[in-house]
Amino acid sequence: MDLSYTPEEEEFRARLREWLARTLPGLPPRPSPDDWPGRRAYDLGWQRRLYEAGYAGVHWDATPSVRLIFLEETEKAGAPYVGANFVGLLHAGPTIAAEGTPDQRARWLPPILRGEEVWCQGFSEPDAGSDLAALRTRACRDGDHYVVTGSKIWTSHAEVADWCELLVRTDPAAPKHRGITWLALPMDAPGITVRPLRTLAGPAEFAEVFLDGVRVPVANRVGDENDGWRVTMVTLSFERGTAFAGEVVACRRVLAELAVEARKNGRWDDPVLRRRLGRLNAEFRALWRLTQWNVSAAEASGGVPGAGGSVFKLRYSHARQELYDAAAEVLGPDCLDLDRPWTLDRLSALAYTIAAGTSQVQHSIIAERIIGLPKGR
Repeated sequence: MDLSYTPEEEEFRARLREWLARTLPGLPPRPSPDDWPGRRAYDLGWQRRLYEAGYAGVHWDATPSVRLIFLEETEKAGAPYVGANFVGLLHAGPTIAAEGTPDQRARWLPPILRGEEVWCQGFSEPDAGSDLAALRTRACRDGDHYVVTGSKIWTSHAEVADWCELLVRTDPAAPKHRGITWLALPMDAPGITVRPLRTLAGPAEFAEVFLDGVRVPVANRVGDENDGWRVTMVTLSFERGTAFAGEVVACRRVLAELAVEARKNGRWDDPVLRRRLGRLNAEFRALWRLTQWNVSAAEASGGVPGAGGSVFKLRYSHARQELYDAAAEVLGPDCLDLDRPWTLDRLSALAYTIAAGTSQVQHSIIAERIIGLPKGR
């Protein structure tokens, strides 16, 4: 498989670098991590700049290779992360582009690209643990609407979202993977209560969402009724396959900064630490090549990442934790200072082996879909 870039792709890279160099110095200061209305406005403002410059569409209209170049270059340049736009741009948007009707694509994709609407993800539930298909939020058909009752947890950016990609159970009598439906839930609908959840790292990036008889138009269903698990696998393939690509670049940048800091404070003299940083450098280089391979494989199969995304997600989750453990070793006692670089990142890294599918779930996917082992009972 050819992992190199074409001349046209390298030309895109050069144009993007030039635009970033002109644009980034003029951005306003970033708001506080706790200021979610401010962060929403900032993130949407950045998305509007991308749209006006013609770069917003790379998430769906460009080839996966161009999308990867975009993520690589924006992260290297220190451009704003997608932030509150994360679910819309990297999860819900690609899913709607792949599975939605023409009317659904026309309704939801342009506002995401123009920086007008924010999405959140309503998948996980309090009593389901890591078994996503064990969800119990019910949706009963009532004419042209579903009436939804239940609750969700770890709902990303729910407090500032306009829409939610929501999984509901529409046939409780069906086997649990076959009675699920994927809905687009308007977050201003009557019957929705949002309760923010503060994380160990400080900001309230997640929320509990309670749904009490919420009416959702049938027209908001993506895919067929009871076919939501298949649609969800499309969503998760994007989440695990390419959504973390920019973060790999960020980790490689942090690793270089750690080496500089270790030289300054004398910890570079420790050969064990040097070996650890060297191994992590090789690890993230390999993860970047794996990302390129996954993107190339997705391009060859119609643009949707495959089970290889689980290989990436599994290894990246642990590598990120190892990176920030190494950062604590470099900082020494200063790693307890929450105002020092990398300290809060170390706390947030603890969630990566749980978020977007636990490591145990990724092991099972790899065993069944790649290695071909029998499904566990």
